[in-house]
Amino acid sequence: QVQLVESGGGLVQAGGSLRLSCAASGRTFSSYGLSWFRRAPGKEREFVATISWTGGTIYYADSVKGRFTISRDNAQNTVYLQMNSLKPEDTAVYYCAAVGGVATLATLTRADAMDYWGKGTLVTVSS
Repeated sequence: QVQLVESGGGLVQAGGSLRLSCAASGRTFSSYGLSWFRRAPGKEREFVATISWTGGTIYYADSVKGRFTISRDNAQNTVYLQMNSLKPEDTAVYYCAAVGGVATLATLTRADAMDYWGKGTLVTVSS
């Protein structure tokens, strides 16, 4: 079992930065692939970024590539999402999710493949 708790959301002006954190409980954190998804008001949930359990695979949605950076600290059982050059269209609830095992990149980017979810943290970007 893995429990995920996101933090770091808030209100920021366009062009600003935020760093989201996702703290995980469980002794096998290092064996899980970790992904960030988001759901904007009135829209479907979408993939944002992912990092494999080894950290060797990192992938971003085109909409955030070059602006967001995902990283993990297995010693701290935490995954981060550094968000720079934020835009109003980045406004959403951001969710951390985990999938166990040696997941392929395709699996890491699919919401329906995730085993565990956090409750989300709201990011609001004002214009």
